[in-house]
Amino acid sequence: MKATNDGVDGDDLGHVHDLVGVGFGPANLALAIAIEENAPSLDAVFVERQHHFHWHPGMLLDGARMQVAFPKDLATFRNPTSSYSFFNYLFEHGRLVDFVNHQTFFPTRHEFNHYLTWAAERVAADVRYATEVVDVTAVDGGNLLRVRCDDGTTLLARNIVVGAGLRERIPSWAERSDRVFHNHGFLRHLESMPPQAHGRFVVLGAGQSAAEVVQYLHSRYPDSEVHSVFSRYGYSPADNSPYANRIFDPGTVDELHRAPDQERARLLDLHRNTNYSVVDIDLINELYETEYCERVRGVRRLFMRRASEIDSVVDTPQGVTVTVRDRIDDHLTTLECDALVLATGFAAAPLRPLLGALAPSDGARPPVTRDYRLVTDPAVSAGIYLQGGTEATHGVTSSLLSNVAVRAGEILESLLTRTPAGHRRTELTGSVLQS
Repeated sequence: MKATNDGVDGDDLGHVHDLVGVGFGPANLALAIAIEENAPSLDAVFVERQHHFHWHPGMLLDGARMQVAFPKDLATFRNPTSSYSFFNYLFEHGRLVDFVNHQTFFPTRHEFNHYLTWAAERVAADVRYATEVVDVTAVDGGNLLRVRCDDGTTLLARNIVVGAGLRERIPSWAERSDRVFHNHGFLRHLESMPPQAHGRFVVLGAGQSAAEVVQYLHSRYPDSEVHSVFSRYGYSPADNSPYANRIFDPGTVDELHRAPDQERARLLDLHRNTNYSVVDIDLINELYETEYCERVRGVRRLFMRRASEIDSVVDTPQGVTVTVRDRIDDHLTTLECDALVLATGFAAAPLRPLLGALAPSDGARPPVTRDYRLVTDPAVSAGIYLQGGTEATHGVTSSLLSNVAVRAGEILESLLTRTPAGHRRTELTGSVLQS
């Protein structure tokens, strides 16, 4: 992998890239692999704000397992013979036989993160780390895109692929602090959290991440209470049955994209229990058994506050006071806590701050073609592809790992169709950087 933090020098000011990738998470990593395997002459550069590749480090909890089967890796569903498959990763690290003996489709999150990092370090891609894209504008009459970065770098491209990932969803009443934080940075926040004073944690949320955080806090802080607050009556199990799992199939994208808007919305709503605000049944059973055993012993540390919501939060240097409202009886309970963890999910990164007038207005659903290309003004011929934020048009896999390999192949095929070989790696005789 060619990783650089250098700005573009004077000789590159007129250089036109076939592709600039915004972000270098798993989605654009899968695209870089597809380029290496199928179109190594494609002139591509990726810009990533992190200083090195890592994948959700704040939630790499010991023992936490993937919810996605390992064949849905960076390459296998696109190219089963790829050297970037999870199987080949295991082989190169001498664990293939041991993993097979383990008889599971679901590696730990630690192991899958190691696989992704291995692939990122191995792929022959130009990745400019510690650099963030500030804005994108159309130039040269809409034929090119000017990509401006926070280090002063300016890149020109015929196409961009936006893999900006997800943004933490924070309740409007919440103010982040050392004691009030989203689970995305959970481990990091725990390390820097002020000393415990109350021996109590509150976790808000009803999904897989919330349940994993509850389990982790309960096991790692044996002298502390853990209060799980959620609006449901209890955790709901994820539907991972074979027929329901077809909602994640690559071919389902075709069906959903061509379906009438109303029918697509109906199907996505029906199958929300495959992914949203649901928990693996084994973890549900483990937490239930833990709570039940505590009831038998008469010493309680795990509390499920069902059909409840956070009524108020007061953050102080000594701790955080959380008032929980029982929505059935309208009863208030005040808890003096060491931390409030917001396991409140994610939303697609907004396009407007990055793309400006090239994007639809904030809150509007982006119109996206089947090949993941944003529909822009007809005067703009340069391509803007989206790796995420397309659930309303392409289905549940928009923000998941399930389809990254196939989607990368489809985007690459579209790019190659729109960027003939004879037009690649060209230089501009005149500058459009100031246009």
